[in-house]
Amino acid sequence: MITYLYLFSGISIFYAESLETIGENLKEVKPDGFTTVPRLLEKVYEKIMAKGNELTGIKRALFFWSVGLGMKYDNRKPPGGLYKIKLNIARKLVFSKWREALGGNISFIITGGAAASEKLLRIFNAAGIPIYEGYGPTENSPVICVNRKQNNETYFGTVGPPIEGIEVKLAEDSEILVKGASVMLGYYKHPELTAEVIKDGWLHTGDIGTIIENRFYKITDRKKELFKTSGGKYVAPQPIENKMKESKFIEQIIVLGSERKFVSALVVPSFNAIRDWMKENNIADLTDEEIINSQEIHDLFRSVIDHHNVNFNHVEQIKKFILLQHEWSVDGGEMTPKMSLKRKVIMEKYKDVIEGIYA
Repeated sequence: MITYLYLFSGISIFYAESLETIGENLKEVKPDGFTTVPRLLEKVYEKIMAKGNELTGIKRALFFWSVGLGMKYDNRKPPGGLYKIKLNIARKLVFSKWREALGGNISFIITGGAAASEKLLRIFNAAGIPIYEGYGPTENSPVICVNRKQNNETYFGTVGPPIEGIEVKLAEDSEILVKGASVMLGYYKHPELTAEVIKDGWLHTGDIGTIIENRFYKITDRKKELFKTSGGKYVAPQPIENKMKESKFIEQIIVLGSERKFVSALVVPSFNAIRDWMKENNIADLTDEEIINSQEIHDLFRSVIDHHNVNFNHVEQIKKFILLQHEWSVDGGEMTPKMSLKRKVIMEKYKDVIEGIYA
């Protein structure tokens, strides 16, 4: 759909040669913008932070001072006074290098396909790299909502207001429903499946959401991913996972607990971040396998998870977790091409590990 939009608008399109060459391609093309999934932005951010950790002295202090400023950025309140002065300094001395790494001309990045971290949105926008999160399923051709450049048309943590020409509402169970010319006619040769998702002209998206300020939609979870503990309490895994991934130590995470006594998680650590932490704490280097079995590392992750657990009620808090050595990937079959987790695949692949958690 974005490709059609570019063609319609007379915008030149360049395709990255591969995931590995995106950085070089951006410097070569110097694009005005690009579309991507949040996972790629997370990878870019991790690389930037890894370089920041290599700095020393005043350069290191200035780098992390700038990142700290970025975390406080709020586009709903235009920066003023002392914060504006500080932000201008950070943009000139630190964030300008971030922009150069993306080609130097970026005026928009459109992201969708999965939830973008609010922390990441704040930092990149503070750096003068505007990211606009949008949302919509293929069944709606696909856009329902998108954040925009105009004043007061972007709200971090939401997918923006609906586009013109469609109706959007929440069902009684907070499922997002949409009606309009962009809704599909149906699934090819699957009338029963079509009847399940299109009722009275309304497309049932399967996404659970809320509305902020009567116009900004916030996706809280996938309806089919909500699970009930054995105590009968509903848990939405995505908000918990997104909050936990704000930690530099957590590369990937999946929250579990359907029909179980408590919520648990499988965690893929960021081994680079852990090794930086080990250096800072004068801990001898370990192999990846030794890291996931280390009591010191386990204690570190317990403190990280407990730090974020306070954002959730008692039932939603992660009580136990297991560290895994290998990152989930598209090639490994655990992720979709848009870098979303395939929950059933992961749960089947690690069923023995999961049974061990609850044994």
